[in-house]
Amino acid sequence: MLVERFSADFITRTAGLHDRCTFAALHLVRIEPSGQDWYANLLWLDARKCLLLAHAGTLFSVFVPDIRKSDLMPIGPSVVRFIHTELEAESFPLDRLGALDSRPVALAKTESRTVLGYMNEMARFCEYAVGDAGGMAGCDARELNRGLRRELHLSRRPPGYFVPIELAGGSGDRPQLRVVD
Repeated sequence: MLVERFSADFITRTAGLHDRCTFAALHLVRIEPSGQDWYANLLWLDARKCLLLAHAGTLFSVFVPDIRKSDLMPIGPSVVRFIHTELEAESFPLDRLGALDSRPVALAKTESRTVLGYMNEMARFCEYAVGDAGGMAGCDARELNRGLRRELHLSRRPPGYFVPIELAGGSGDRPQLRVVD
């Protein structure tokens, strides 16, 4: 299952301006990766499109079932709304993972193989959860989201594991993930 951060095309939307770049131009105007990036993956589960978002620094995730293109247009406000809904569900302030401004959204090629690996793991978790629920109709998206954020992930750094909700909650004894590659 391939995971990409939105798209291989670089697209900015500012005052109606759409810039599309070739791969070579994309390298020229490269957006530096940071722990504040959000990664996205489009999953097909039970013959339905689903969106999986993950914060690069904490792996705080947002699973949106049965998504349509119209649900994502325009992409900035839609994604910010999905993230805010899940932050509120965890009783976090809306700026807990950084201020999210829906206007200057830049779509870029994925930069972190580490985050991609964790997202593949999360996608598999979603696939099993939907299967165990008997399909999307029986799956509770709220519970799936809670489970994703409480799933134990292995790490090379001490103590050898982390839980995304703990990183997002700002637990003082747990380091944030770094975007490496």
